[in-house]
Amino acid sequence: MTTDSHYKLVSRLKPVRIIIPVLIGLVVVAWFILREINSDALSTLNFTWNSVFWLFIAWCFMIGRDLGYMIRIRILTENNLSWKQSFRVIMLWEFTSAITPSTVGGTAVAVVFLHKEGLSVGRSTAVVLATSFLDELYFVIMFPLILMIVGSDILFTTSLQGTGIDLLNNLVIVALIGYTIILMWVLLVGYGLFLNPDGIRKTIIYFFRLPFLRRWKDAAVKAGDDIVESSFELKEQPFSFWVKAIIATFLSWTSRYWVVNAILLAFFAVKDHFLIFARQLVTWIMMIISPTPGGSGFAEIILGRYISDTIPADPAYIGSIALAIAIIWRIISYYPYLIIGASIGPGWIQRKIVKSTIIKK
Repeated sequence: MTTDSHYKLVSRLKPVRIIIPVLIGLVVVAWFILREINSDALSTLNFTWNSVFWLFIAWCFMIGRDLGYMIRIRILTENNLSWKQSFRVIMLWEFTSAITPSTVGGTAVAVVFLHKEGLSVGRSTAVVLATSFLDELYFVIMFPLILMIVGSDILFTTSLQGTGIDLLNNLVIVALIGYTIILMWVLLVGYGLFLNPDGIRKTIIYFFRLPFLRRWKDAAVKAGDDIVESSFELKEQPFSFWVKAIIATFLSWTSRYWVVNAILLAFFAVKDHFLIFARQLVTWIMMIISPTPGGSGFAEIILGRYISDTIPADPAYIGSIALAIAIIWRIISYYPYLIIGASIGPGWIQRKIVKSTIIKK
């Protein structure tokens, strides 16, 4: 880890960077409130003790998601991180993901988080790559299963087909692009970690010698080296190690995808719970191509339209209600990471990076 990379991390995690995703999200929300949400529609969302209960359950699902992540990171580090350290790493990781585009995410700096919590650079890299591999493997497995169980027609058809077949085609195309990117990543990393790390390293370097990719050659060489180093760390692990890590991954992501179900139950007697779950999962696949920090704006638009036909309400109000539900979903599943990350990030950076860099000097 170089001093330059440390200070790049510091600048990335400054609380001021929260302003960008928050502003994007607020602008989109404000635009839709003015354009599509009317007061008559919002009046149908009656807050009762039942609402409080199910919104609490939605929060519990998000806690379950983070708990699954913490369990997994302890498994992958063979319990070398305490529960407190695991919590810090996950919160900082999620915070970084929330303030960077979905195509970048927090993985790029997660190695630093783990390294500064006491792991070697090689071990940290192995854990991050294994985490990324397991996360994307979940989508690779679940998306085809959902297509088989739900069916593509039901999965991609909503009641808000205001633009006709174009909207349907867009949803399918965006989902397929996102899934293709994820699948290619899983195949690349899986082959590199478990079968032929040196071959993948040479292939990556070869492609990044091309003129239009040459500017990223140094980063590509580093990625290839990381795969080779991580392979030695992970290939020695027993089968039970991977079973436990996969179970924790499925606990984490599956818990997250029940959040919207709980939010809808706070206001309506919904029935198609698996369809709602499936559409949340596909929404996250679509978000992989979002250029905005944390998918701000994009997520609210997609989910708001995507869950519309699962809401038992007056068709005239469906669009407004669906968008309101999507906003509540983001308040529960996205903004808390900005607040927690901004709270613990500056102190952690001061202790782990700034002071250690000064001492080394």
